[in-house]
Formats: sequence, structure tokens, C-alpha cells
Amino acid sequence: MGRLGEDGEHRARVIRLSRPWLRQAWSIGLGVGLWCIGLGACAAPFEDTMAQRALACVGCHGPQGRAGPDGYYPRLAGKPAAYLYRQLLDFRDGRRHYPLMADLLAPLNDAYLLDLAQYFSALDLPYPATAPRWVPAPSRQEVLRGQQLALQGDAALKIPACSTCHGQALTGILPETPGLLGLPRDYLNAQLGAFRNGQRPAPTRNARDNAPHCMALVAQRLKAADVAAVSGWLATQALPANTQAVARQTPAPGILHGPGDLGGLVCAKPPSTAPATPIASVAVPTSTIPSPPTRMANASQLTSEIQRGAYLARVGNCLACHSQQGGAAYAGGRAIATPFGPIFSSNLTPDKTTGLGGWSKSDFWQAMHHGQSRSGRLLYPAFPYPNFTHITRQDADALFVFLQELPAVAAPAPPNQLGWPYNTQWALWIWRTLFFTPGAPPVDSQKSAAWNRGAYLAQGLGHCSACHASRNALGASASTADLTGNAMPLQNWVAPALVNRADAASPLWDSATLAALLKTGVSHVIPSHTSPGTALSGPMAEVVLGSTQFLSDADLGALVGYLLDPPESARAKTSGGTSSVAASPPGPAEAVSQVPPASLKQGEKIHDLHCAQCHGKRGQGISGAYPPLAGNRRVMAANPANLVQTVMRGGFAPATAGNPRPFGMPAYLLTLTDADIAAVLSYIRNAWGNQAEVVTEFNVNQIRNQTYKAPK
Repeated sequence: MGRLGEDGEHRARVIRLSRPWLRQAWSIGLGVGLWCIGLGACAAPFEDTMAQRALACVGCHGPQGRAGPDGYYPRLAGKPAAYLYRQLLDFRDGRRHYPLMADLLAPLNDAYLLDLAQYFSALDLPYPATAPRWVPAPSRQEVLRGQQLALQGDAALKIPACSTCHGQALTGILPETPGLLGLPRDYLNAQLGAFRNGQRPAPTRNARDNAPHCMALVAQRLKAADVAAVSGWLATQALPANTQAVARQTPAPGILHGPGDLGGLVCAKPPSTAPATPIASVAVPTSTIPSPPTRMANASQLTSEIQRGAYLARVGNCLACHSQQGGAAYAGGRAIATPFGPIFSSNLTPDKTTGLGGWSKSDFWQAMHHGQSRSGRLLYPAFPYPNFTHITRQDADALFVFLQELPAVAAPAPPNQLGWPYNTQWALWIWRTLFFTPGAPPVDSQKSAAWNRGAYLAQGLGHCSACHASRNALGASASTADLTGNAMPLQNWVAPALVNRADAASPLWDSATLAALLKTGVSHVIPSHTSPGTALSGPMAEVVLGSTQFLSDADLGALVGYLLDPPESARAKTSGGTSSVAASPPGPAEAVSQVPPASLKQGEKIHDLHCAQCHGKRGQGISGAYPPLAGNRRVMAANPANLVQTVMRGGFAPATAGNPRPFGMPAYLLTLTDADIAAVLSYIRNAWGNQAEVVTEFNVNQIRNQTYKAPK
């Protein structure tokens, strides 16, 4: 039991929820719970509350965060806010490993994670009246051993009692030590297993995680039988009348202070004996993107250049690719998925050995404009130099000066994992000969200065075509102006066409709607406009979070103007390209695959249970909160991949300055079968006047297997 861990936890959840009776119970409970929580006793009108915004969380963790029914999703209600906040940060930043949680939290900033933690912490809700039985029935020796470990510890093994850190009542200690009672045994086993196997971190100190985790060392000293004994004892204890975490009244033994008779485990400095505020010990950064530089030059001209470089880094969203999850900013190491194998981003910090510390402005210009490293080595176009070749030397220099002011981080990039011949320079030379020519800023003398600025941003540093261009079998696009849409390789998302107004995947944007989407990640339903309300998710949410929300008003207006009036070359699809966006939507007279009546009925039932409470019984949506499904052209897109991903992953729109607390959608990956997802999407795509091809169980299964493979 103690060997389960977090990866095993993921596998076990999938296995357990493959049992039809459990999945059905969870599905019904989740649907009814979301309806009642979201709408208040199943009758009240929509209210803009944190309870409504946190529906994505209660989808797994149960109504009001009381715990999921399967034993793996723990209680959130009433836990210390600092503890909940720390866990949210760890999942989002890669220190804990569960793909659904990582996907859900990826577009959220620190401030919103703190809001969610404080909301659930403030819920003072009763636990179940009776504790579960210990199954199978334990021996007296197991019971005594579990009790000993929980209340006394084991000095011989240098294991402190659980009550040492979690309180004499085992209900937790403020500001961030959780209680251990009222938790399912399977969950306790999984967490102890993760600590024992190293899947949760041992004590470390860094700028981001300033509270080391001694539980890793404690758990590693437990034997497998000890894990079973202590988890069984804790899970079957009755809860006291007061289940809230309390302030520590007396200092803990040596485990908190330094080397002692418990093995020299060193944890955080003990909290003050004064009552703690729920989140007092947690500092919240104001931005996930580093502020421009700490080593400022005295000359005002240089300062201005650095500030401009910092802005350009945001325009190009450099941080997103050149930082790995939970790693140092701009230190590289992120794997960029390509059909030819993963390519790892480079270190942009001024480290002299592994970064740009030995580079000059001319070296950097050679990489940006010519796609060649300082040594002359040809670079892979996963670094989008076919776009960056269009930026000016002045902007390249400003960007370089900014990067040189970052803290130096020693972080060598892992070797790329490309097979032969793609891992050879001669193959890359052939590709460049066929598909790359160094360029210049795009200029159309017949267009306005604002339009040309928009073209410069879109085709150059903004590199829109990197995702939205159709590509041939060798990964090349027709031009950096190509915006005809593309299925993003290995990500199972579709970057829709941005230019073809006859295309079902291309919304009928106007300038206000598109500007709102790029600035805030959402657009509201405005009766006088032609586009329904929209909330961005997936890769584009990451772009808004790290890049487009920071555009100046002038640049935002210029980019929007260009996208609404693109050049003819933006509409030219690459010969033999892989764009999966249909040329036109099916019209009323065209033959569309009919949804089988039984599937249509099943889909309507699932929609009414899981979707109608937010998107409306007739798909009308709620302005400012949930986008409509009726008449939504993206719902009717030829390739349903984005719909399938949204239903499976759930998630939030990006947390931006203009929309700091986005509404969330639960993940249904473990709740609905492939047949369920296919049925409900086929129903939505053909209800209320919508008309589109059916979604098949095979479509869903293919994306599920490629996106969430069972851990090895």
C-alpha cells in the first residue's frame, strides 16, 4: 500500500472509475451537486460568487469541497488556507504530479490560487457522522502500532508522532499543517507512498518554496506494514467536536528546531504561539513574469532599452517556452513536442557556461535573424526564427539587453530527442534551403501605419503562424502570414483558422470581441455584436496569460486591425498542409451525419445533468460567465478535438488583470466514458439550430489515449 504514490494514484483512479456502478454514482452525484451548488438549492438564479467560480474544483472534490466519493480526492473545506495554497502552487508548478490538476491550474496566477485556498478554508462544514470501518478487520497488533505511530512515534526508527506536527487532536496546526482525520485510507496510503518513493520532494529551500517538506524523510523511515497500520488507524478515528486547525501553543520537539533525538529532521521555523491569520505566512508574487531587471545601468538610455526589451519579451511570450514547469524563469529546459521528437528550449539567462553570458548583440541577432547559434550551428525551427527574422535589429538588441539583466542560472538544456536523420545538421540545412529565407519587417505601402504595426507583431515576435499556419509533412508553412489553421502536432488541440469567415472554426469576430479576448481571455455576449461570448482555454489561454494581456492599447489595436483585415497570403494554405479545419460549414441543404436517436437521447440526458446548469437548458450561456453553446461556430468546427479536450480537461480561462477570477469548468475525464462524451458533444453540435458532424467514440478515445497515457 505504501508504494502507491501519486503516479499510482492517477492509475488507480482510472481503474476504480472504470467500474460502471462507481462511475454512475459519481456522475449522478456530481451533476446534482454542481446544479445545487451553482444555482442554490436547484432553483435560485445565477449568482457571481466564489462558490460558482470554484465549480471546477468541486467536480472532483465533492460538493463544497467535502471530498470525492472514490477515496482519492480529499476534503478541501476547512483545511488551513496556507496549506491549500501551497498544494495548488505545487501542482501548478510541477512539484506534485497529477496531469488533471496541472492542466486545470496552468492558466491561473498566484493571486487567484490564494483566493481559491481562502474560500475553501473558510467553509466550516460538518464531517460525516460516523467514521468508516477498518477493512479488512485488523489485528490488535496493527491497531496498537497505528495508534503508537500517530500519537507517540517510534524513537528507535527516529519517527516522530503524527501529533507532533499535526496537533494533539490531529486536526492540524496553523498556518499550514493539515489535519489527518476524516481522510480516506486510500488517500493516506497514496500520499505516504508518494513521499516514500520520492514523488513528493524532500527538504529543499528556494525562493519559491520556502517551507521544506520533512514528511518525505519521515515516510521513508516507515515500513510498508507501518504505512498500512497508521493509515488504517487514522482513517477510522472519530472526529472531535472541533475539527478546525489550531495555533500551536507549545514548541514542537527537535523535528522543528534542528538535530535532535528524532534523527535531525529540520523543517520550517516553528510558527508563533500567537493566533495566526489563515494565510499570514504566504507571500503572493504580483506577477509570474520577472520584473525588468535588478542590475539597472545608470544611463537613462540603457534603462529605456531594458524596459523596452522586457515588453518585447512579453510580446514574444519568451517565458512560456524558455522555462520548464516550476523551473527558473528563462532558464530553458522545456520540451517542445514535434512530430520528429522533443526539442528542448535553451537557457536565455546570462550564465556564461549554459546560457547567453558569453554572447554579444551580434550573436543574438544571428540567432534571431538567421537561425544560427553563436558557433554557427543551425537551429531547429521549433525556435520560431522563421518569424523572428522579421523583427528589427533595434528590437533584437533591446530584447538581448533585457535578457542580460536577468539573474544568471546554470541550467544546461537536455539533449534533443530526435531520430535520424532529423538529428543531423545536413538534414536541417536541406530544410532551410527549401523553406527558410532571412526576411525583413513586413510592410504594405497601401496600408496604414497601424496595420503595418499589426503585421509586424503577428508575423514577427508574436509568431501567430507558429500555431495557426497549416504545415506540410516536413513542418514548413507557406509563409509567416499564413493563418489558415492547423492541428497542433502531438498536443491534440486545433489552432483554428483566423482568416476564413466561411469557416465554421473561425468566429465572426469584431474588433471589440477580439480585443477583449486577447486582453482578458474572455468576451461577453453583446447583442449588437456578431460574436457570442467566448472563454479561451488550452494553449491560447497560456498565450493570453503570458503575452497578449500585456500589449499596449496601441499594439493591441494594431494587432486586432491586422487580424480582421489580413493579407491574401494569410489565406493561402500550404500545399499538402496538415490543416484540419474545414473549408466551409455544412449548410442546411448539405448532408450531415445524423445523430442516432438513442445517442441523441443519451447526449441530451448528459447535457441536462452536467452542462445545463452553467450553459443553459437551451445552450444560451450566461453573459460574463459561461459561453453559449447554441449558435457557437466553434462548437460546430469540423475537427471536434478542442471540444473533446475541454470536456475531458475542464479548466479555467486565464486569470488576467481584466478577468482576475475566471469561472471554471470541471474535468470529466474520469466521470464520463468515451461514449458519454461522444454522445453529449454530438447532441450539443446538433441542438438549438446547430448542425455539425457527429463526434464518435473513436474520436474521443484517440484523444484520451494520446493525451492521458497511463503512467509508466
